[in-house]
Amino acid sequence: MHPYKKMKQKKVNWKSGSFLTVSTLLVIILVIPTLVVVLTGTDSDETASLVEQQSEIDEISFNAADSAFSVQVTRSKTDQTETVLLEDYVTRVVASEMPAEFEEEALKAQALAARTYIVNYLAQTQSDGKELHVKDTVQHQVYKNDEELREVWGSDYNWKMKKIQQAVAATVGQILTYNDQPITPAFFSTSNGYTENSEDYWQNALPYLTSVASPWDEDSPKFLDQKIIPIKEVESKLGVLIPDNTTFPVTKTESNRIKTVEIAGKTFTGRDVRQKLDLRSSDFEIEQKSDHIIFTTKGYGHGIGMSQYGANGMAEEGKNYQEIVTYYYQGVEIDTIQDTTPTLVARN
Repeated sequence: MHPYKKMKQKKVNWKSGSFLTVSTLLVIILVIPTLVVVLTGTDSDETASLVEQQSEIDEISFNAADSAFSVQVTRSKTDQTETVLLEDYVTRVVASEMPAEFEEEALKAQALAARTYIVNYLAQTQSDGKELHVKDTVQHQVYKNDEELREVWGSDYNWKMKKIQQAVAATVGQILTYNDQPITPAFFSTSNGYTENSEDYWQNALPYLTSVASPWDEDSPKFLDQKIIPIKEVESKLGVLIPDNTTFPVTKTESNRIKTVEIAGKTFTGRDVRQKLDLRSSDFEIEQKSDHIIFTTKGYGHGIGMSQYGANGMAEEGKNYQEIVTYYYQGVEIDTIQDTTPTLVARN
């Protein structure tokens, strides 16, 4: 027998009291809520509020069990110290260093880099017997606390924070290692099409920071830039006197960035010129025009390690965070804090 029995329809007695009762109930059910909405005007407001509340409920909350230790962050504006659980620190660094609009796999890669950086820094600081503090600037990693992020993001706070928290949660406790030691996980915004060998910018060679192609960066809004500087300012900042119609002989690194440039008989590294003149990249062309010099740059940042826009481009093509980090950091492995730096965990 079929599990569902066919129900016989009963004829409705239009004159019976039972039908009137049903009709009355239908009116109450359909009309009263409508009147309430019309009179109060709160349907859309309440719906939006419920969505916002649900978004807040869905946010991930890290606790001490998730974090191997706490981080002491010295705030540059107040010189005060904030004590932050590791995974909250990583979340806020990712939020401060990478656009939340980026692909989740790119955000995971950034989380891995941020966590590895702080672990490596604190492990080295611990061995030197120094205070385990970090600054909230590019000297270490850019960090904004929750109140500051709410101010920056405004009405977008909930979805952006939730997305970044999910990326961090997916990599909790993971760091990048080379020969069983935490690496220096350098990262930057946008390459010129290639990342830089560490020794060509920092002068010390690290085997996992070698030049790789990064073609995705050409889609970055920061790929090309032009800066026009008065000659007098260039002369002042570089300590030279630039004659009319001068040339600027250069040598280049493997990644096509400026290794050295001769300006008015004085030789500078590309890094020197970039830092002294606040250029976006050490891949630049120089053109003298009347009483100004035009610097045209490719890329944004020092160029070493992981390109953030490159990571996002890889993620858009379907690469996961493991593939992203092992591409930009050659020969590294993904390990855990507990296995790699147990003394750091024990101290906290």
